[in-house]
Amino acid sequence: MAQLQVPAPQQQSMQPPQFASTSLYVGDLDATISEAQLYEIFSEIGPLVSIKVCRDAVTRTSLGYAYVNYSNAQDASRALELLNFSIVKGKPMRIMFSHRDPSIRKNWDSKHIYQVIASLTSTIYLLGICRLKEEQQNLDKSIDNKALYDTFSAFGSILSCKVATDPSGQSKGYGFVHFEQSEAAQLAIEKVNGMLLNDKQVYVGPFLKQHERDQKLATKFTNVYVKNLSETTTDEHLKETFGSFGKISSAVVMKDGEGKSKCFGFVNFEHADDAAKAVEALNGKKVDDKEWYVGRAQKKSEREAELRGKYEQERKETSDKFEGVNLYLKNLDDSIHDEKLQELFSEFGNILSCKVMKDPQGQSKGSGLLHFQLPKKLLLTEMNGKMVGSKPNLCCICSTKRRSKSPVTGE
Repeated sequence: MAQLQVPAPQQQSMQPPQFASTSLYVGDLDATISEAQLYEIFSEIGPLVSIKVCRDAVTRTSLGYAYVNYSNAQDASRALELLNFSIVKGKPMRIMFSHRDPSIRKNWDSKHIYQVIASLTSTIYLLGICRLKEEQQNLDKSIDNKALYDTFSAFGSILSCKVATDPSGQSKGYGFVHFEQSEAAQLAIEKVNGMLLNDKQVYVGPFLKQHERDQKLATKFTNVYVKNLSETTTDEHLKETFGSFGKISSAVVMKDGEGKSKCFGFVNFEHADDAAKAVEALNGKKVDDKEWYVGRAQKKSEREAELRGKYEQERKETSDKFEGVNLYLKNLDDSIHDEKLQELFSEFGNILSCKVMKDPQGQSKGSGLLHFQLPKKLLLTEMNGKMVGSKPNLCCICSTKRRSKSPVTGE
């Protein structure tokens, strides 16, 4: 089993975890494992209080993890030491102490949790934490949970440790180590970061939440997206244009199945600063009567999130536009038309829309709708029952809630 060879830390204390308890979390279980099978395994260590395999509330299928409770903390600690990463039905169990205190479970700050990814440059690191394709995540595939645990446990107590895998169980080339003490995590960074494993340089750095990764990506990127290219623009043209800002590793104009340009492409720089300079200088530049758009290349999930944000903003603006009071009128005289209706009610506030309802033959149905932005309070007092033509108007408020569409125009 592959394992990193790291210098032994000086005077490292190997004390039992501060959060040791009688309850264990057992993860990465095969879906067919039952409580009885787990009892046979864990009861050899000491007396058990309970075992529970967590299941889906509807299908009752296993969720792949369970909780094992011992009668004393010593047995739980021994089970963790002896059974962690044991193979059960072809899969290694991942065991850790179960923490009832949410402040411990959710302590995902940069002092305690460190993501382990293999990379050759800091640029790969920044992209890698957002899950690049496997060929760009170079943590050797032979490194599993146990190898990761054995390597980093030399620096202090580990609460959790996991190599990320795909649905088939293959390593994605990166993993996570959660130390009990921030000092141990910092020591691991100092000793392991930059070391070679099977000719691949390992990067050890702080785990970042999604919004933190997005913020870093927004300011640090090497892959540049270019659109509005002329159909005659070639890979060599991109290389020549962007190469003046720094060393690039690739430049390509995207083509369809017939080899025709799609009028957009990608340029990958070796250094993020050079990419940023290129974006600043070339975005909006006219080339062959085409105004280029040059910006950071985004993942599909980022583009979708941006489109959702724009849609929500437009929806809110539309909703704000039609905020106000909808007024329903009935018993209208047949002589009342849209213009007359607006004239009658305009003194009571700004009317956003108004309409007299008509049948297919164009005859008034004797009812109508008005949408006020902010009507005056005297509206109902003044107009309800007022004689217009040969009939008294009857008014009632339909709604005072915001609407995404006008009740009259449907816009």
